[in-house]
Amino acid sequence: ADNRVLRDPLHYAIRMADDRLGGTISLLRINPQAGSIETGWLTFAPCLQRTREATEAVYLLMAWAFDAGYRRFEWKCNARNRASRRAAERYGLSYEGIFRQASVVKGRNRDTAWFAAIDGEWPALRTAFETWLDPANFDADGRQKTRLADLTAPILATRDPGL
Repeated sequence: ADNRVLRDPLHYAIRMADDRLGGTISLLRINPQAGSIETGWLTFAPCLQRTREATEAVYLLMAWAFDAGYRRFEWKCNARNRASRRAAERYGLSYEGIFRQASVVKGRNRDTAWFAAIDGEWPALRTAFETWLDPANFDADGRQKTRLADLTAPILATRDPGL
């Protein structure tokens, strides 16, 4: 294995279509032996939030992970972060549960919500992302015709009951 790939986290900048920096996204908990990899530390500026570029960034990271042979793509977040939980589900990651008191953040217990997609789901997820990202899915004003969540919902093994 290439040791450079084993060091984590790996941070990536997200550049907007107009060449502005829109945010960052990372790969962490990289475990080639187990075939698992996690995305995290997503930091999206307001100009990137709820855009095609944001979705494409997540898609490209997932595509890289599965194309590289990883079997499992994970997403975890503070269980109180409903926006992150909604995003994980929208991206087609199935809810796997809450790890209670998984860590302490700023002196408070933090429950962690876990989501994942697995390699057997990837072909359908790839199709969902590519269908959604297709320019034909957007009108002249850039509004989506079909929501990504509608394309990924049938792929989810389990939905987040907290949403």
